[in-house]
Amino acid sequence: MDSRMSARALSHALGGWRTREPTYEALADGIRLLCLDNRLAPRTTLPAERELAAVLGLSRSTVAAAYASLRGTGHIHSVRGSGSMTLPVARRDPGITSRVHRDDIDLQQASPAAWPGLAGLMAETIADAPSIVARSGYDIVGRHQLRVRVAEHYTARGVTTSPDEILITTGAQSAIHLLARSLVTRGDRVLIETPTYPHAADALRQAGARLTAVPVTITDGWDLERAEQVSQRTLPVAAYVMPDFHNPTGRSMSAHERAALARSCERAGTTLILDETTGDLDIDRGPLDRGFDRMDPRLVVRIGSLGKTVWGGLRIGWIRATPELIRRLVALRSAQDLGTPELEQVIASAVLGRFGDVVDQRRHMLRAGRDVMSAALNERLPRWTVPRPSGGVSLWIEMDAPLSAAVVMDARHRGLLLTSGPRFSVDGGHDRYLRVPFTAAPETLVRAADILAESWTTVSRAAPPTLMLREDAMV
Repeated sequence: MDSRMSARALSHALGGWRTREPTYEALADGIRLLCLDNRLAPRTTLPAERELAAVLGLSRSTVAAAYASLRGTGHIHSVRGSGSMTLPVARRDPGITSRVHRDDIDLQQASPAAWPGLAGLMAETIADAPSIVARSGYDIVGRHQLRVRVAEHYTARGVTTSPDEILITTGAQSAIHLLARSLVTRGDRVLIETPTYPHAADALRQAGARLTAVPVTITDGWDLERAEQVSQRTLPVAAYVMPDFHNPTGRSMSAHERAALARSCERAGTTLILDETTGDLDIDRGPLDRGFDRMDPRLVVRIGSLGKTVWGGLRIGWIRATPELIRRLVALRSAQDLGTPELEQVIASAVLGRFGDVVDQRRHMLRAGRDVMSAALNERLPRWTVPRPSGGVSLWIEMDAPLSAAVVMDARHRGLLLTSGPRFSVDGGHDRYLRVPFTAAPETLVRAADILAESWTTVSRAAPPTLMLREDAMV
């Protein structure tokens, strides 16, 4: 179904778009990035030129020139009397903003290459193909053997679990969508971090949730005071958090933060959804704090997957919850999803049997990537704030100026694909931030740092002088 975006909604989504001259191209680039990030869905009707000009404080001719530029690169199609509509990627002309080349460096997904031992396990699994294909091919709850493996994984880390408390899903995203549909009705309040995993926010919105954001920063962590105030005032039905190696900041909750959030959720009767998909990607932090284990089990739901640890192409995730909630989820799932493929579940069972080897290899690989990327960026861009997370898959970098969108667009022209900071925002902002994954090979990461330095030089020189004033110089 086609949708329409108002001028005010587009202005809010654009954020700090005035990043270069001429103004019309800066506006066009801002809309292009919304299309690339899928924050502006295909077949969305844009506001009329006069309406958008009034909201943005521009002349109509400037907006008209921006729309003309977007038509030139195949991002929109305009029909007199019907307005301008965004186009699907497949229908765009091969303009520079649409081309993706085989040798481009793609750091948009923040997923490492497959664990080296996976191919061998897959070959062993295929050797048993006759017994696998003799089964139905999918299971709406999950193979018993795999649920036992996942339950043992939780029990080994101190969260005693039975197979009846596990539901196997087609990746973590499927788990998030299923939980959103089960726990949220239209208009319900849901607590969520900002910045956050954008697809989780999308899933909750699709279920009708009204999202209330709790800020997370690298230096200060979670804004517990706001979380407590929101919980008391709105009694959210659910809260979605990523407590270990948070995406995108890489921050992990302290014992104090976990205890405070647990208390807030229990007082408000809020179901706490813990996204633990990055929880095993420890580089040098040490044992994880398990502060949520003492909560009422009816209010704690855990999501896990093999996407970040093993391979993004192994679409196996799971939900850990009470047996009662698992039964509800199974009943809801059957309306549109008949289960997770049998072959992938057999492979996942074999992988979990060697999970210690997986985690050890990932620790060494991610440490090398983090250290190489941090050193390269600190050398080439010394005025940027480059953190050193103790785990996870990416750096949440603070730049000199709110030019995230402009840097992403320029880097794309040079063969580096990244996601801008505002994509991770719930309610706008983060124009000064950039997520840079360190999951690629070290030599690739060094090349990515070179491209970023080139892009920053170009973008910062073209930016309006007021954007380049550092906050500490303005005090």
